[in-house]
Amino acid sequence: MARINPYTLRMQVTRMFEQGQSMFCTLKVRDWLLERNEDPDEYEIIFHQKPAPPGAVEAMIVEIELKRKDGEVTDPWLVEQVNLYT
Repeated sequence: MARINPYTLRMQVTRMFEQGQSMFCTLKVRDWLLERNEDPDEYEIIFHQKPAPPGAVEAMIVEIELKRKDGEVTDPWLVEQVNLYT
Protein backbone atom coordinates (compact mmCIF):
# COMPACT_ATOMS: atom_id res chain seq x y z
CA MET A 1 0.00 0.00 0.00
CA ALA A 2 1.34 3.42 -0.94
CA ARG A 3 2.13 5.91 1.77
CA ILE A 4 -0.12 8.96 1.76
CA ASN A 5 1.62 12.29 1.47
CA PRO A 6 -0.72 14.81 3.14
CA TYR A 7 1.11 17.67 1.49
CA THR A 8 0.26 17.00 -2.14
CA LEU A 9 -1.58 19.87 -3.74
CA ARG A 10 -4.52 17.71 -4.78
CA MET A 11 -5.07 16.45 -1.22
CA GLN A 12 -4.83 19.98 0.19
CA VAL A 13 -7.37 21.26 -2.34
CA THR A 14 -9.69 18.33 -1.64
CA ARG A 15 -9.57 19.09 2.09
CA MET A 16 -10.24 22.76 1.45
CA PHE A 17 -13.35 21.84 -0.56
CA GLU A 18 -14.52 19.51 2.25
CA GLN A 19 -14.06 22.28 4.82
CA GLY A 20 -15.97 24.85 2.77
CA GLN A 21 -12.85 26.85 1.91
CA SER A 22 -12.99 26.31 -1.85
CA MET A 23 -12.69 30.05 -2.47
CA PHE A 24 -9.01 29.82 -1.46
CA CYS A 25 -8.15 26.89 -3.75
CA THR A 26 -7.32 29.06 -6.74
CA LEU A 27 -4.82 31.02 -4.65
CA LYS A 28 -3.28 27.75 -3.45
CA VAL A 29 -2.80 26.54 -7.04
CA ARG A 30 -1.44 29.94 -8.12
CA ASP A 31 1.15 29.78 -5.31
CA TRP A 32 2.02 26.22 -6.36
CA LEU A 33 2.60 27.40 -9.94
CA LEU A 34 4.82 30.24 -8.74
CA GLU A 35 6.94 27.77 -6.74
CA ARG A 36 7.55 25.91 -10.02
CA ASN A 37 8.57 29.09 -11.87
CA GLU A 38 5.34 29.18 -13.88
CA ASP A 39 3.31 32.34 -14.45
CA PRO A 40 -0.15 31.69 -12.93
CA ASP A 41 -1.66 34.40 -15.13
CA GLU A 42 -0.98 32.17 -18.15
CA TYR A 43 -3.34 29.47 -16.85
CA GLU A 44 -7.05 29.04 -16.32
CA ILE A 45 -7.50 26.92 -13.17
CA ILE A 46 -10.56 24.65 -13.14
CA PHE A 47 -11.64 22.30 -10.36
CA HIS A 48 -13.64 19.11 -10.93
CA GLN A 49 -15.24 17.36 -7.96
CA LYS A 50 -15.48 13.62 -8.48
CA PRO A 51 -16.46 10.64 -6.30
CA ALA A 52 -13.46 9.05 -4.64
CA PRO A 53 -12.36 5.62 -5.84
CA PRO A 54 -13.64 2.60 -3.88
CA GLY A 55 -11.74 2.06 -0.67
CA ALA A 56 -10.66 5.68 -0.31
CA VAL A 57 -11.08 7.46 3.00
CA GLU A 58 -12.58 10.56 1.37
CA ALA A 59 -16.06 10.70 -0.15
CA MET A 60 -14.88 12.87 -3.02
CA ILE A 61 -11.71 14.09 -4.66
CA VAL A 62 -10.99 17.26 -6.55
CA GLU A 63 -9.18 17.10 -9.87
CA ILE A 64 -7.30 20.21 -10.93
CA GLU A 65 -7.27 21.20 -14.60
CA LEU A 66 -4.79 23.73 -15.97
CA LYS A 67 -5.60 25.30 -19.34
CA ARG A 68 -3.21 27.70 -20.96
CA LYS A 69 -4.91 30.95 -21.92
CA ASP A 70 -2.81 31.26 -25.08
CA GLY A 71 -4.14 27.96 -26.46
CA GLU A 72 -0.82 26.12 -26.21
CA VAL A 73 -0.69 22.61 -24.78
CA THR A 74 -0.06 22.49 -21.03
CA ASP A 75 3.18 20.71 -20.15
CA PRO A 76 2.24 17.04 -19.42
CA TRP A 77 4.67 16.95 -16.48
CA LEU A 78 2.90 19.94 -14.92
CA VAL A 79 -0.52 18.31 -15.38
CA GLU A 80 0.78 15.11 -13.78
CA GLN A 81 2.32 16.96 -10.82
CA VAL A 82 -0.70 19.16 -10.11
CA ASN A 83 -2.88 16.05 -9.72
CA LEU A 84 -0.33 13.86 -7.96
CA TYR A 85 -2.22 12.17 -5.17
CA THR A 86 0.07 9.81 -3.26
